[in-house]
This record gives sequence, C-alpha cells and structure tokens, in this order.
Amino acid sequence: MTLIRSELIGFGHYLPAKVVTNDDLAKIVDTSDEWIRTRTGIVSRHISENEATSDFAYNAAQMALKTAGITAEDLDMIIVATVTPDNTTPSVAAQISGRLGTKSGTICTDISAACSGFVYALTMVDNMIRLGQIKTALVIGAETLSKLVDWTDRNTCVLFGDGAGAVVVRAREGNGTSADTGVLATKLYADGSHYDSLRTLGGVSTTQTSGFVTMDGKEVFKYAVNALTQAAEVVMQQAGVTSEDVDWILPHQANIRIIEGVGKKLNVPEEKVIVTVDHHGNTSAASIPLALSENYAAGRLKKGDLVVLTAMGAGFTWGGALVRI
Repeated sequence: MTLIRSELIGFGHYLPAKVVTNDDLAKIVDTSDEWIRTRTGIVSRHISENEATSDFAYNAAQMALKTAGITAEDLDMIIVATVTPDNTTPSVAAQISGRLGTKSGTICTDISAACSGFVYALTMVDNMIRLGQIKTALVIGAETLSKLVDWTDRNTCVLFGDGAGAVVVRAREGNGTSADTGVLATKLYADGSHYDSLRTLGGVSTTQTSGFVTMDGKEVFKYAVNALTQAAEVVMQQAGVTSEDVDWILPHQANIRIIEGVGKKLNVPEEKVIVTVDHHGNTSAASIPLALSENYAAGRLKKGDLVVLTAMGAGFTWGGALVRI
C-alpha cells in the first residue's frame, strides 16, 4: 500500500558562542560543579550575549536548507517551536520567512508547547504533508531561555541553555511499513492540571513581563520518566516495532537522571540513548532538533537509522515520534 511519508532531508543547528560552565555559575550563585553535575548531568551550556531567538533559528534554518540541498523558495511552510519569541507578535516563523526570502504564500506560524514543542510541530507538519496540503516544510525549535531565568535562583539557573535546531521535511512515497523512510508514527498528550508545576511567573495579560521560570522539580521528575516512556512505547507500538528494532532513543535533554530512567524503562542499552544535556543544558523546544542535527553532522546518526523522539514540558505537554532518518 502506497502511503505518503514525511522524510527528514536536512538538518541544522546553531549555538551562541558564549559557553558558561558550572564553575562559572558557582561564582554568581551558591552552587558547585559537583552539585550540578551529579543532579543533572549538565557540565556547560551556551548562553546568548546579543543574539535573539530568531537569530538562532535563522542560522539553524540556513544549515538545514543547505544539507537538504534546497532553497527557501521550495518551502511551503515554516513552523517554529518556542516559548521565547523575539516579539509577542508577529511570529518568529514570519521573521525567518522574511530573512530567508521564501515565496509569497509560505505558511508561517509559531507553536508554544514548551519542551514538547518540536515533537508537536513535527506532528502537525507530518499531518499536513500526509493530507497533501504541503510538500516541503522547515521545522525549527529555538530558544533563548537565559532570558527567562532568574540568575539568583540556583535551582533553575543551572538548568537552561540557548540554541536552535532545525529539520527540513519533504513528502515522499512509502510502502506503509516500518521499513519506510520518514515519520512513521506520532502521538501527542497534555494534562493541564499540572499547569503550576512548571511555568513562568508572568505574562503579557498579567504582569506585562515575561516573568522568570519556576519549577516543582520533584513533581516534574516524577511525571517525566513515565510520560516520556509512555509516548515512546505508543509510537513504537503504532509502527509495529520494539525497542530492539530501534537504533536510537532521543529523549528531551532536561536531566541525565530522567534520560537514564527512560532508557531503563524501555530496556534500551545506554549506548543507544543520545545524550547532549551535558554540553547543552535544557534548551526546551530546541533540545531534540539540536541533538538530531549535531549527531547527524558528526556521523553518529546515519540514513536508515530508526529513532524514537520523546519529549515532555510545561503544561504538562508530552509526546513522541518514530522517525527513520
């Protein structure tokens, strides 16, 4: 049975030049490299000095277009997953469209689903491609989380970093089996009853500020391992594969303990779990596409590899995607 699939044909990423280590943070808040490393797995993160989210997104987009071998005029849609846009309106996607020089009529929108944003965006693009509404799309996750961090709060400021990742997705025909290339299965979830567990203390219609991130770490940790595992298991089941068939598990990069917990629950060996949290920190919606592109550029991820993407973030939102590169 012939089926339209969404093939990932290009990958791009961008990180600001400034690297902040745990020792650097220990100079401004009551913390230490040992405290951060053992609890989170984070060693360093990239922090913006004078660049905005759109700058990160634009640079990642350019790299993705180049590796895909297409131009901006080939794009039917740009979607940016972010909780840190340059402006309340218009969208970062519209900014990227203008800077890249897309054709008139290219769909542009942002999506706010926190750390699940890229999986949400990829799912929506996949649905539109399979419906025949678009053929080629640019999916970006980009964040400047350093602007949402209270740098006097040691419980949150040590966790986050800035950056962007992007993929170019294009329609192609498949046979309707798990051997196809492209997005094979997706599943999205949300539970708004956990709204207060991870959020910013501010917003346009309340404080007229962006506010700082606040988090109930124990609640988030407890929920995350189960949610990430659930999403991964469901997309594998939908595609008729098991964890033994999968080449890589790529969870959202928030905390090494969460990542390791997901790997264990899925019975996946450590060497098949992609980890970038050590040098990226938590980059929210940028986390998964950043890791995808970085590992693809390094030759670790290869064409034909079967990869499970699974993420959870504020809302709570969570979801998964099974992709054959």
